[in-house]
Amino acid sequence: MQPQPLTDAARYTLVVWSRMFDWKNALLVVKPDTLISWHRKGFKLFWRRKPRPGRPTLHPEISALIVRMAGENPTWGQMRVAAELYLKLGILVSPRTVRKYWPWEPRDRGGRRASSQRWATFVRNHADAIVACDFLVAVTTRFQILYVFLILELGSRRIQHFNVTAHPTAEWTLQAVSGRPL
Repeated sequence: MQPQPLTDAARYTLVVWSRMFDWKNALLVVKPDTLISWHRKGFKLFWRRKPRPGRPTLHPEISALIVRMAGENPTWGQMRVAAELYLKLGILVSPRTVRKYWPWEPRDRGGRRASSQRWATFVRNHADAIVACDFLVAVTTRFQILYVFLILELGSRRIQHFNVTAHPTAEWTLQAVSGRPL
């Protein structure tokens, strides 16, 4: 009788058992390379089942209305367009969503630019004085989700401060942003 190849469900079960029990005993059944490959496959399945980020697109009539409002009211910004849509029509749209559909100015404006320098030039000139911060998610080898707050100095690309937790709270977030120990 030939041994039957394991199914994905059986492999996943062995990976879970290796987490709950002494993993060295689990390696007696299979080779370490095999368990590691199953673990990699588990990571792929884990990230595949995660919902796709982002919101659904706006109805084409609303996006056309945003373009029209921006064209007819050149002094309005994205915040004002979002406010007018909500106040006058009851359409709740964030300014960031309005920015997504905002009609950008054409490149050919007679050689003039609204700003004296491009954004990349500004960042390059002031990188030593700029820091960037971000909240991000890190997944451990045991599929535990960790939440990370990170402050990075742009000029040197060095991490100035970071904080990690498995269960973020408002208190942790405030402590992470202020940089004080809890």
